[in-house]
Amino acid sequence: MSRLHVVSGKGGTGKTTVAAALALALAAEGKRALLVEVEGRQGIAQLFETEALPYEERKIAVAPGGGEVYALAIDAERALLDYLQMFYKLGSAGRALKKLGAIDFATTIAPGLRDVLLTGKACEAVRRKDRTGRFTYDYVVMDAPPTGRLTRFLNVNDEVAGLARIGPIHNQAQAVMRVLKSPETAVHFVTLLEEMPVQETADGIAELRAAGLPVGGVVINMVRPEILDEAAVEAAGNGRRGDVVHALAHALERTTPGGARRTGLAEQLVDPLLEQALEHTERLALEHQGRAEVARFGLPTYELRLLGDGVDLAGLYRMARELRKQFTERSEQGVSA
Repeated sequence: MSRLHVVSGKGGTGKTTVAAALALALAAEGKRALLVEVEGRQGIAQLFETEALPYEERKIAVAPGGGEVYALAIDAERALLDYLQMFYKLGSAGRALKKLGAIDFATTIAPGLRDVLLTGKACEAVRRKDRTGRFTYDYVVMDAPPTGRLTRFLNVNDEVAGLARIGPIHNQAQAVMRVLKSPETAVHFVTLLEEMPVQETADGIAELRAAGLPVGGVVINMVRPEILDEAAVEAAGNGRRGDVVHALAHALERTTPGGARRTGLAEQLVDPLLEQALEHTERLALEHQGRAEVARFGLPTYELRLLGDGVDLAGLYRMARELRKQFTERSEQGVSA
């Protein structure tokens, strides 16, 4: 399995939540994972119900089986100061530049430089080893920008070509690209079973492949349960009221205490419920179409159910367990996760 996992998706698909769940899943059974945030939204801190992440790696969770999840919120200005100290030994002079606003100016007028700094910090964590020669982290998970900006964000070598064709910046960009284009990296997409997210995922996959960047898998998030069985769905779709009443009565018998005595409720509820059944049927048809589109990508696919009460810390761990289960199933089938 790759060591750097980049997670992206259209806005609203839950990519940050999936990235956090993925870090927990990968850290299971004694592994160490670093969860990296690059957009400055502090979404990871909110998910783990902790204070805002500083510009340093900090342990935020214990994964199932005793693994550990660390997190880091990368700040472009702080990363540039580190960079200036590393290559130019500026020290206090670098801090003076920050006070003068030069650091913010540099990262604003040269967005390619900013992306080199952000991706470079994550790639450095992938390569870092301790004194024994063991990798500091088994896995690094990056909560990346949305799909529409992803390829430009990752393809930093092209971005900085106009800034520096030689020198430390150029060398840093090349070092980053060696990691990003290696088997160590997998870029995953989070989508919903809706037309626009699926289409944006398809576009993102095509862009990554054109840029020679490694595509990983697709996570279908917020999958809603199929409430009605096939007979009820068919009846609702065909508008057969009597069949729907019978199906609803049968559902009441199966799902409510004393349901057999309440079958008369089906008649009273049938009109609003029939309307909902029709909406449910239409949604199922769209979701089946979306699944077919995702299947055509030919990529490993995972599904996470919709959590009705929203995602709290307990929900995050449930998502991690579900991902871990699906990883295990794919491994047992001899398919790479």
